Amino acid sequence: MGGDMLDYLAEHWWVLTVRGAAAILFGLVAVLWPGITAIALATVFGVYALVDGVFAGWAALRAQEGDRTPLVWEAVLGVVVGLIILAWPLATVLVLTVLLGLWAIITGVFEILTAYRLRREIHGEWLYIFGGALSVAFGLVIWIVPFGGAIAMSFAIGVYAIVFGSALIALSLRMRGLGQSADGGPLRSGPPQEGPEPGGTA
Repeated sequence: MGGDMLDYLAEHWWVLTVRGAAAILFGLVAVLWPGITAIALATVFGVYALVDGVFAGWAALRAQEGDRTPLVWEAVLGVVVGLIILAWPLATVLVLTVLLGLWAIITGVFEILTAYRLRREIHGEWLYIFGGALSVAFGLVIWIVPFGGAIAMSFAIGVYAIVFGSALIALSLRMRGLGQSADGGPLRSGPPQEGPEPGGTA
């Protein structure tokens, strides 16, 4: 299954680029918006989670059947959390913290699982592990550490989103390079096949 997943990521590397770019854009808005309110922060995050979920869902539909599960869960979670937050923008900072932490932790776990399946296929899987571990750590931190208001939380969320998005874009470029090196053929793991020895029979 890992080979199928690798082939898919190499062919559709741009999906990771779009998701990474969306995360960076969300992070920049969260960091650079002076005096951002809880409602504005919730709305911006809701849009980001919804967009990320839609692209994860598209990726799940295009992936091999055995590789769909992590992407399906990421898609469902992103869309559901995004819709809940957009439908309830007046939620308190506490509610936003709970939903954001839940989204970050579950998304991170599935990204780590995806990286585990790719560990024997590529040497860049650490980018997926890094992004997943960052998400899990961030989700736990915002649950534990009180930020004391929307502005402080916005800055923390923005920094996380920028770093996470950068990791996704770096991974997408790695996948793009692997796809180009394969010259359109499937990517295979393991040592190259040995040909017949010189002078041997065919």
